[in-house]
Amino acid sequence: MRAKLLISIVVVFGSMAASAGRVHAEKPNVVFLFADDQNTYSVGCYGNDDVQTPHMDQLARDGMVFDNHYNTTAICMASRANVFTGMYEYKTGCNFGHGNMRPDVWAKSYPVLLREAGYLTAFAGKFGIVVDGKGLCEDDFDFWGGGPGQTHYETAKNESMAKYADRYPHSTLSYGAFGQDVIRAAAKEDKPFCLSISFKAPHKPATPDPRFHSVYAGKKFSKPANFGREFSDHLSPQSKSGRQYPRFTEWDYDTDYDGEMRKYHQQVYAIDMALGMIRDELKTQGVADNTVVIYTSDNGYICGAHGYGSKVLPMEESSRVPLMIYDPRSLLSGKQIRCDRLTGNIDFAPTMLELAGLSASDNMDGKSLLGLLQNPSEGGHEQMAFINVFGPLATHSLTCLTRQHKFTYWWFGNDQMSPVEELFDTENDPLELVNQANNPEYAATLKQMRGRYDQELTNWKEQSVDYNDYTRYGTLFDRNVPLDDKPLRK
Repeated sequence: MRAKLLISIVVVFGSMAASAGRVHAEKPNVVFLFADDQNTYSVGCYGNDDVQTPHMDQLARDGMVFDNHYNTTAICMASRANVFTGMYEYKTGCNFGHGNMRPDVWAKSYPVLLREAGYLTAFAGKFGIVVDGKGLCEDDFDFWGGGPGQTHYETAKNESMAKYADRYPHSTLSYGAFGQDVIRAAAKEDKPFCLSISFKAPHKPATPDPRFHSVYAGKKFSKPANFGREFSDHLSPQSKSGRQYPRFTEWDYDTDYDGEMRKYHQQVYAIDMALGMIRDELKTQGVADNTVVIYTSDNGYICGAHGYGSKVLPMEESSRVPLMIYDPRSLLSGKQIRCDRLTGNIDFAPTMLELAGLSASDNMDGKSLLGLLQNPSEGGHEQMAFINVFGPLATHSLTCLTRQHKFTYWWFGNDQMSPVEELFDTENDPLELVNQANNPEYAATLKQMRGRYDQELTNWKEQSVDYNDYTRYGTLFDRNVPLDDKPLRK
């Protein structure tokens, strides 16, 4: 569901918000909550009446919902690096199969910069990256509940969270308890705090908390209108070369959709309960009125759309994710306003720095979202890049996004497939049912999107790190370089 009715609301409140400004005498606290593999279809405020997400929906009512929010890389390691640093993947140099983050990159991350600015910093959950020479960077936080790799659903197996295991044997609620403890401790200090929690849920293997088995017991779910293989014929053969295509059947979306979605939504429900725990504690400690709450996910999840599963690919279900932000200081809070500007996960670090009264670092590609909380019709990005350099080489691709269109150049070719373009009008065709790349009526749009794509590739060529195999993509993704001249091997 895309918001349209913003203008009249902005006219009423815009001047008030502008006069109020975005600076508060007291630095606000920040709570950043990050799900793993949660798509927009899993949240009630994004239009799904089949699900129960009372606390997420309340956060949406209290704050603002973002309808065009994308992850610039839809795989957990790279996405988390994007969030920490505010940079595209080719500048973080960090992803599975490529390499770890370097310490000079981490030194400009939001947790480091906020702590240097006097914030108490806390992290729990799936850290998702490794920094060369620093590991998980535990020493860069005042409160630590993080873990390596994928972490565990069994709380007792997460060393830094084991103390919560008796009361919360499933990890999702343990992170809610960690958040409560941090808020209590920080309330006793004369410092603002930044609490970051990265839930493992609803990442596979699907392992719901048994205490919530009754929530969706026997529930049947409506399938999205692009569900199933019959809606994949127009999609590139390159996108079917990775694990996402067979996972439609391997993960039983084709034969047991309801059973799979019960588990998926039950895991999201537990996160919703943890969100409620944290927001209740903010009120109990008297700091809710000066705490900005941000809720989002590291990437979406395809769940059978077009006959695919998993994530990674540029399709909407994988790349677009929920984002709700509540800033109690904004005059628009509680007005149930939605923002349709283009935003991305590279925007979180600049946002948190501005909340702390700091300027975004020169290295950052993102923009602060705070202005949109005052005027949701002005700001955001005119275009962004979406990147995949994970998995089989054929699936590696660069995509250019605008608020209305999505252009992907699938560069790879062999004796089974040729390079191909995809152009989707995501404003009028959000389910991506028609590839308009060969439609004469979209010829002008295609030309424009090719130009925008080339701009994103130029940025890659000029700004990419010179390590971890990122420079060669400047040639691989170039529309004007013949396939025979592309470096297919490292």
